[in-house]
Amino acid sequence: MNRINTIIVGAAGRDFHNFNTIYRDNELYNVVAFTAAQIPDIAGRKYPASLAGKLYPKGIPIHDEKDLEELIRKYDVHEVVFAYSDVSYMHVMSIGSRATAAGAHFKILSATKTMLKSTKPIVSICAVRTGSGKSQTSRKAAKLLQDMGLRVAAVRHPMPYGDLEKQKVQRYASIADLKKHNCTIEEMEEYEPHIVNGIIIFAGVDYAAILEQAEKDADVIIWDGGNNDLPFFKPDLHMVVADPLRVGNELSYYPSEANLRLADVVIINKIDSATPEQVNTLRTNIRKVNTHAQIIDAASAIKVEKGAQISGKKVLVIEDGPTLTHGEMAIGAGTVAAQKYGAAQLIDPRPYVTGEMKRTFETYPKIGILLPAMGYSPKQIKDLEATINRVPADAVIIGTPIDLVRIVKIRKPAYRVMYDLEEIGEPNLKTVLERFRRKA
Repeated sequence: MNRINTIIVGAAGRDFHNFNTIYRDNELYNVVAFTAAQIPDIAGRKYPASLAGKLYPKGIPIHDEKDLEELIRKYDVHEVVFAYSDVSYMHVMSIGSRATAAGAHFKILSATKTMLKSTKPIVSICAVRTGSGKSQTSRKAAKLLQDMGLRVAAVRHPMPYGDLEKQKVQRYASIADLKKHNCTIEEMEEYEPHIVNGIIIFAGVDYAAILEQAEKDADVIIWDGGNNDLPFFKPDLHMVVADPLRVGNELSYYPSEANLRLADVVIINKIDSATPEQVNTLRTNIRKVNTHAQIIDAASAIKVEKGAQISGKKVLVIEDGPTLTHGEMAIGAGTVAAQKYGAAQLIDPRPYVTGEMKRTFETYPKIGILLPAMGYSPKQIKDLEATINRVPADAVIIGTPIDLVRIVKIRKPAYRVMYDLEEIGEPNLKTVLERFRRKA
């Protein structure tokens, strides 16, 4: 029987997981290629033979998504599988239209049939968009479970931007491990806060192998879902963070609506920043697709050590990179801090960007006057540092989850923004997790 020639359209995360769970060693299919988008410098690599299984002794090539039609014709592709996240329905169906016009079927795999079953209880924490507040929710949930006397491990949605073979299973228990694994800034933003809080965190490429390792370290595992993707592990409790500042996205982005439909708990974050109308509309939208989930109201309270010194200064605001790029947020924690502490002016970095940072603004022109903390490669980190120091600001406000001054040399006063989830009223995370623990 002829195998079904298949391309998996992805962004170095969900695509590899879908391959591992559905296609690896499956003789019905012949995955001829992956395509890559969203993240720089992924195309041109290979998914290595050591991870691809016995059917792919030469590995599987990774091409740029722009070449999709040419690849469909070249390899006589029968099916194109969409496998990345945090994109609009229009974007998904544009890829679908390209695939079907070029002669291939187009499909998206099941959320639940790609989930791995654990021997330990799983709490999954996902979001409807990048930048909704998933990270601070995960940190707080981990701390609450620790306070209950449980050993907690976090497993992060993949960010395998380096050597895929070496990144098969990664375990982070100390800050030194970040250097050991050559982490990008984007990876450090997610891993470092857990490590600082005494939580071991895992990530990588092969999530069956990762789950097996995490189960040895934990009584309970937190799936720390990134990029608004669906969980890779079957959750016993699925919590989803929703964002009233981008109300409507929860019903028009992929896989936002699927996450929302699966949720046991929905956390409406940023209530302190949104208007009552935005919050009420979001609450209505949640109930349109999910009538059973508990809803928690919350805010992401910010604080800055010596924040009073920001008053009257002209500042450069640096925000979390993915939140500004494919997350499409117009503001972040750094912007809120600048307003709260009385900065005189936000300095536009665009006249001063250089190298890879210039390319970022060309790719994402809606970023505006904020500087994304991009660091997918040493060259990008170097260009980020050069850009920061070229901007004629009195000070820098850092709205990323990591201590950026540990990574780049900033030659002016820098103020780091800290932010934590604060629930408003009942129910809250503690009551939800206590009930979960009693049932688990």
